Amino acid sequence: MDLEKTHVPPSCTAQDVPTSRWNRTSRVRRSRVQRLFGVACLAFIAYAQWRQISSPGPDPASAPDVTVHGLSIKRLQEDLNVCAKLHKKPTDPIGYGRERNARYVDGHRPTLIRNATVWVGEPDRENGDSSWITADVFIEHGLIKQVSRDLDPQTLPSDVSVYDAAGRPLTSGIIDMHSHAGVHSLPTIRANDDTSELSTDITPYVRTIDAIQPTDYQLQVIKSGGVTTSLVLPGSGNNIGGEAFVIKHAVGRADGRNEISISDLLADPDRNWRYMKMACGENPKHIHGKVGERGPTSRLGESWELRHAFKQASKLLQEQDDWCQAASRDLNRVKGYLPNEIRWEALVGVLRGQVHVNVHCYTVPDLEAFVDHTNEFKFPVRAFHHAHQAYLVPEVLKRAWGDDPPALALFADNMWYKAESYIASEYAGKHLYDNGLVPIYVSDNPILNAQHVVLEAAKAYKYGLPYHAALASVTSAPAERLGLGQRLGKVKAGFDADVVVWDSDPLSLGAAPVQVWIDGTAQYEHPFELNKSFRGTITPDPNLATIVENPTVLHGDVIFTGITKLLIPNDSNSNLPITSPANVLPATFNLTISEGRITCLGICPFPPNTTDTASIKATTRIIHLRNGHITAAFTAIGSTLGLNSIDDDRTATDNGAGPTFSRALDGLALDTAKLRAAQRYGVTRAISAPKLLPGDVRSHHGTSVGFLTGALTVTATTGTTGAGAKGGAVFQEDVAVHYTLDQTVKTLNGVSTSGEVGRLRAKLLRAVAGLGKGRTTTGHGTDHEEAFLKRVVTGEMPLAVTVHSADTILALLRVKAVVEQRAAATAAEGIRMVILGGGEAHLVARELAEAGVGVVLAPMLSFGVSWDQRRALTGAPLTNGTGLDVLVDAGVVTAVGLEEDWVVRDLGLLAGIAHANSGGGIGEKDALGLVSGNVYRMLGLQEPDVREHFIIHEGSPLEIGSRVKVVGGGLGHVEVY
Repeated sequence: MDLEKTHVPPSCTAQDVPTSRWNRTSRVRRSRVQRLFGVACLAFIAYAQWRQISSPGPDPASAPDVTVHGLSIKRLQEDLNVCAKLHKKPTDPIGYGRERNARYVDGHRPTLIRNATVWVGEPDRENGDSSWITADVFIEHGLIKQVSRDLDPQTLPSDVSVYDAAGRPLTSGIIDMHSHAGVHSLPTIRANDDTSELSTDITPYVRTIDAIQPTDYQLQVIKSGGVTTSLVLPGSGNNIGGEAFVIKHAVGRADGRNEISISDLLADPDRNWRYMKMACGENPKHIHGKVGERGPTSRLGESWELRHAFKQASKLLQEQDDWCQAASRDLNRVKGYLPNEIRWEALVGVLRGQVHVNVHCYTVPDLEAFVDHTNEFKFPVRAFHHAHQAYLVPEVLKRAWGDDPPALALFADNMWYKAESYIASEYAGKHLYDNGLVPIYVSDNPILNAQHVVLEAAKAYKYGLPYHAALASVTSAPAERLGLGQRLGKVKAGFDADVVVWDSDPLSLGAAPVQVWIDGTAQYEHPFELNKSFRGTITPDPNLATIVENPTVLHGDVIFTGITKLLIPNDSNSNLPITSPANVLPATFNLTISEGRITCLGICPFPPNTTDTASIKATTRIIHLRNGHITAAFTAIGSTLGLNSIDDDRTATDNGAGPTFSRALDGLALDTAKLRAAQRYGVTRAISAPKLLPGDVRSHHGTSVGFLTGALTVTATTGTTGAGAKGGAVFQEDVAVHYTLDQTVKTLNGVSTSGEVGRLRAKLLRAVAGLGKGRTTTGHGTDHEEAFLKRVVTGEMPLAVTVHSADTILALLRVKAVVEQRAAATAAEGIRMVILGGGEAHLVARELAEAGVGVVLAPMLSFGVSWDQRRALTGAPLTNGTGLDVLVDAGVVTAVGLEEDWVVRDLGLLAGIAHANSGGGIGEKDALGLVSGNVYRMLGLQEPDVREHFIIHEGSPLEIGSRVKVVGGGLGHVEVY
């Protein structure tokens, strides 16, 4: 018998039983005894086995703190308490009923903000729509306590601080639902970038709270735009990037806090909700995809990575639930502690509904695949971010798991930077809103400067989103999606006292805070305030909801009526055919166009206020405008318009050839989405230079080309120019010679600034030495770079340098002086130098003016995104003016350029901001000159004929509610929208 298999004790073997074969009776009795004994042995075996399985272990008397399996009862009880937390789904924390804000710091006085125009942030009972009311706001213990008319200070605490809003607008603090502030600290240097953990694709276990830099100055810059709260997300390099945290922009004692601490930044110290960042599409597959080594390399692989991760989390979730159920009945029934794995813990929280999911997704397949994931694993998505193609599939989004479809966290018009963003629309917010979805506008700081995230909402209003929805898109809507909708985003009793008083309607161009309160504490002791009178809030224009995306092209004769203002400088409109007494235009006048050219302005064949059309030709179109404004057409400079369609896609761009000097003319490709948008918004001309390196849109190397944005091909005829001759799409083959000396040349080429400045000096001096030794009027020689530089040193052709650092600009001015001195004997004029970028140009404004060097600011709203831009002026309430103000005051010829091509839609808006915030220093016509005439002044080019290059706007082009209605782009016709 095999004892190891049967486990029969040796004392119970058959050999121990005596037998006697000769006595039958005795044999029977013995048989009965044997059977009885065998049964007893079997019973003993069963008992012994049961004892082995169910052994109580150590004697409970000697070990009372462990179970029969030797597990700590104390730890098991702790785990059992965790079970209760695992199965508890958070609810949005309430605000009303609190006596004090958990973030309130003792010792801060209560505040009464009197005489404010208040945006409460929700529909009122009278008109059913969000609107402005006149009210006082009382703040105490970090909370809004009262919002009502004419609060009596006598009924308030004796130490109350009174602030007079003087009728200006008051809103809740702006909320940016997509930011990397603090984890991508500015200025950008490698050591400060903790945006993503890229060691592997699936990293739900990492947290932004472990990397936020409270000392990041950008946190203060962002707050100066009225932003009090931000969701700080990991980057989009991973399919699952990790946990995000909501912070407020009050840091240290200067901002009313007790210490400089990351935990002190948390908007909800109780951490009621958690937040998770996920992503799909180009970024993860390009970062992690390496064939044969790791994945994903495709969207197919990404979906597997996501589903595999969710499956692992689902498995752990089920193990936890099984354990909790068993342990709740009897701790002796479990053989181990509560299952947990830190790698999947946060993702289990997602599946339990405890973590708000935010997903970076652009395209239709990405969005639809992720919607499928939500239904397979049963978790909701709070918002899809970027989501450029979401407006195409609103019904797909509504199929996402849960009771509430995802919101869409968008840019207003930032697009074309990669393939995913190519199929996009500035009208996306309106389309989504019309389909019952919630648009939210975000910065993706530092992609956009979050200081101006409210401008994204303003543009959304311009593009057709209802006014109240646009303002909600950066206040109440993100608050609700963060699960903090009962504490943030509205001006109501019980809400956190995060409020902003603005100098103008927050959706107006140039709106800036005059004071910001966070948790009831004023953030600025002596804020800089713009010289700006408040003229009331915007009256929403319902006409903006009517979208005309494709123009009507009109040839022949057209008459436009209802024009009220001509905003073209006198020295530029001398050739306009004004037909009014003494050339003084009446209050309302009209304009006639023939074959795309203005032929009459003022009292034209169709007088205002009459209906007599007898003298009008039957083929003449008559179009009536509301409050028409005429301006010169805009010119884009500093971009790569015409040289690429998708910024970072090698197949859709003219990449240049690294350090090779080239002519933009040779890479010009027209009729692209970018150029159609340029024409649509009145940018009829562009001056573009080749890229220095692939993927960098701000760096140039070679000669720029000047061309018409509306032409279909380079050789297309464009109507009459000069004395009736037909011209082509290119108005200047080689506009300027371009070089790059900003931060990118160091990071991308691995060279030093001093070395590059020295190299440029040597090239220019070599060109001076070569004067008179060969042809200088052509760029087609063996070394065509030197041929072009000969034209530069003789003053025939401008030298444009992309540079931000004030120190490098001074070095370039020294180069200019040295070369001009050397060339004085042979060159009639000095070097015509232009600075592109100019983030720190304000620091050397006097030197630039004395040297006659112009500046193309790109971006105009500068901030310290790179080390070379770290001293940029960000404007009120932080700084007394901006770089633009300083340059204009110093007499520097200044223009506004495009740091990226998508800004082409915003040139008119940027001119409006410059005018609104100049304190009267930049008039309407001068502001428009920043995006038109000044470009030609600094380059020494002739301005385009305003009779052929013009825009007719409905409303002032310097205000947010204006619309481009008519564009004349030198094409022999006009386009009407």
